[in-house]
This record gives sequence, structure tokens and C-alpha cells, in this order.
Amino acid sequence: MARPGHARNRPSLKEEEAEEAEDPVDAMISRTGCAAQHRELQECMAERQDWRHCQPQVRAFGECMARRQRAEE
Repeated sequence: MARPGHARNRPSLKEEEAEEAEDPVDAMISRTGCAAQHRELQECMAERQDWRHCQPQVRAFGECMARRQRAEE
């Protein structure tokens, strides 16, 4: 009889690759050209744990996204 733990399933290579694939939201933001502003906002949020302390980054990201939207119109 096999010992416990030997019968567990290992994730397939495709499943492992899918986990490492780029997040769809990050991919979308990269296409907008606002990835740097988004990254700065994320870093501030991680450090401060409160979006209210990151208003300059929130505004910069919002302005970048608004410019992108106006350019598409």
C-alpha cells in the first residue's frame, strides 16, 4: 500500500504556466500607457494602507487614464 501523500496530484505544467501568466488587469493597464502611474499608486497603497494618503498618485493615475480615454474619442 502506498504511503499517504504519494497519491496527491501535482499541477500540470500548463496550470503552473497559467498561474504565472500576466494578470489581465495589469495587461489592460499596460496597454493604456499608464502602468507607471498605476505602479506608483499600488506602491503607495501597499506602504500607507489607505488610499486617502495617496491622493497625488490617485490623481496622476486618473489623469493619465482620462488622457487615454480622450485620445480614443
